[in-house]
Amino acid sequence: MSRSAHPAGPRHADVLPEGHYSAPPADLNALDSKVWAQTVSRNADGVVTVGGVDVKQLAEEFGTPAYVMDETDFRERARAWRTAFGTDADVFYAGKAFLSRAVVRWLNEEGLNLDVCSGGELATALSAGMPADRIAFHGNNKSTTEIRRAVEAGIGRIVLDSFQEIVRVAHIAQELGVRQRVQIRVTVGVEAHTHEFIATAHEDQKFGIPLAGGQAAEAVRRALQLDGLELIGIHSHIGSQIFDMSGFEVAAHRVVGLLKDIRDEHGVELPEIDLGGGLGIAYTSGDDPREPYEIAKALTEIVTRECETAELRTPRISVEPGRAIVGPTAFTLYEVGTIKPLDGLRTYVSVDGGMSDNIRTALYEAEYSVALVSRTSDAEPMLVRVVGKHCESGDIVVKDAFLPADLAPGDLIAVPATGAYCRSMASNYNHVLRPPVVAVGDGEARVIVRRETEEDLLRLDVG
Repeated sequence: MSRSAHPAGPRHADVLPEGHYSAPPADLNALDSKVWAQTVSRNADGVVTVGGVDVKQLAEEFGTPAYVMDETDFRERARAWRTAFGTDADVFYAGKAFLSRAVVRWLNEEGLNLDVCSGGELATALSAGMPADRIAFHGNNKSTTEIRRAVEAGIGRIVLDSFQEIVRVAHIAQELGVRQRVQIRVTVGVEAHTHEFIATAHEDQKFGIPLAGGQAAEAVRRALQLDGLELIGIHSHIGSQIFDMSGFEVAAHRVVGLLKDIRDEHGVELPEIDLGGGLGIAYTSGDDPREPYEIAKALTEIVTRECETAELRTPRISVEPGRAIVGPTAFTLYEVGTIKPLDGLRTYVSVDGGMSDNIRTALYEAEYSVALVSRTSDAEPMLVRVVGKHCESGDIVVKDAFLPADLAPGDLIAVPATGAYCRSMASNYNHVLRPPVVAVGDGEARVIVRRETEEDLLRLDVG
């Protein structure tokens, strides 16, 4: 059973029906530690602070909207994953969640590896000093240019996603006179309890090579025969924002079954198994994610048990948390612009950002929390919908929430748990400028990704 309703949307999870919203919280000024980064609190004046810096100061110095990241929280979450899995396993941070050169340096310093899935992510990783042998390269359609650059850099592993890619990587590796370490991504027929667009292990989707019909077994056979490849393991990723561990149990059972078949047919015991990432975080107070040590214990026990049954040596386990590390570490800071009460319905609160800085609500029907952060209030709660400034009816940031009835233009509000898939999926819709990412720690704030300017937009427009 899932430990909570699923915030990604109603496609597969048990969620509240359309139009339903919970009762207002007992205290609108309270900040639930489940959804806010660990150094976030209110000071004596009622203003929210992060890393010892208050949001009014952040807004004045860096403007709004802005992604505000708690560096201390990021580092401690990364450290918790590394500690939970220990030295006998590998933790690869999934760079697609959010990647910058500062983040790469933090990961390197905390001893995590890095998973990339494009040439741009690879370039960011290498430019920030991540050792190439600690990088894994994913992607369902890697170009020959991307593959060549990865192999030339000495990348630690490439995850093969198709029969064409097996040949493509082998050919490039042979040309360069190296033997490239690879894994094969297998779709195991597990449909995780998540939104259709972020479920990735059922057969009818673009990722991986199906286990069904012997396709994965044939991919293994081909990879083992090619001199340019060193097949080190099998990769399985079942989806994103998952709370239910039962999907991983089924996936591990099927992957270990494939490992046994490989041993029996080819006399080879592959040394690694990568179970991907996708572990969920708390976007609202109703979510109840597992801690890293719980996840590590559960996954290790599952794989060990399955291997003992199959009479296989237990392979080295890899995992790929992205959202689970960076998601809770950041909030998006907005300024309230207009407020429109609709009698008998709700009040629309428009902010100076929107779907260009957080597309997840429109794309996945994702749920978020929101709070007034520039002051406290004793006013009655009012039901609101936080919306953006874009010319789109679906430009919704928080679908249903409660804010104080005395909310006014110029107030600062913040949406927590926006560290993952917000800046990395941000756009210039309506030519709106993408916000900066501001890292805060030990009383200091600094920009790690600057705000876009109109000059940036016009520089690209060569017509």
